[in-house]
Amino acid sequence: MAHLAYLLLLLCSPNIQHSVSTIILSEQHSQSRLADNNNSTPAGTDINDGWITDEFTFEDSLQHLYRVIGLENFDLSYEVFKYGMTGYYSLRREGKLSDKKLLSIIDFTKSSSMKRFYTIDLAAYQVKYHTYVSHGKNTGEDSAKTFSNTIHSNQSSLGFYITAETYVGSKGYSLKLDGREKGYNDNLRERAVVMHDAEYVSEYWIKRYGRLGRSQGCPALPRDIGKGVIDAIKNHTAIFAYYNDETYLNTSPYLNLNLLLSQTTMTSRLPR
Repeated sequence: MAHLAYLLLLLCSPNIQHSVSTIILSEQHSQSRLADNNNSTPAGTDINDGWITDEFTFEDSLQHLYRVIGLENFDLSYEVFKYGMTGYYSLRREGKLSDKKLLSIIDFTKSSSMKRFYTIDLAAYQVKYHTYVSHGKNTGEDSAKTFSNTIHSNQSSLGFYITAETYVGSKGYSLKLDGREKGYNDNLRERAVVMHDAEYVSEYWIKRYGRLGRSQGCPALPRDIGKGVIDAIKNHTAIFAYYNDETYLNTSPYLNLNLLLSQTTMTSRLPR
């Protein structure tokens, strides 16, 4: 009985409890790495679970997620994925996203004749859509070069958008978009930049003209898949329009990883 009482006293000690918690967390992380080696679905890769509070763990978890989803097979670089996920988590922290756990990425560093639109299902660990997407006619020919937030510029906009409501207009079934970043895309509504489908976004157009047709700034999709994509991502999911613009990448608040992790640490310390 004396031995049992001593054991209970040890387990009630704050130092022992902290050690046990650390062991459990380490075991969870080890299981996550083992799952990765077995090409299984990842465990504990969501920063909003509250345990990813440092840059090393964040990086390790994202690399794990990138491999499990198989994004390299879709020619989406890890760097672009990391930027997209940093913004995705930042938007979730602001309460701007629905519970669909979808992230769409437009990689404007790729030519229009390449599939550069991705919708990633972060709950199912899979790429839901991978297809073509247009850019604005004043953004470039086959390759995107310049971007704008100005009304009547006929250019694409960089940064994070949030999908909104659908409607039927002059371009058919369309999806309204709200830009989240002042100076980069917050004029999307005023510019009537929406997502819709178009006949000029097709392999036929690429074969005939060497590139996709271009829009007035709208991210237009192929006719055979446009409605499906719109219905999947509508109502508060994130779209990240990426380009290797150093000024944007260094100033966007949604890409500030240190800020995101500090907010996560503060949140994780709050009583549950």
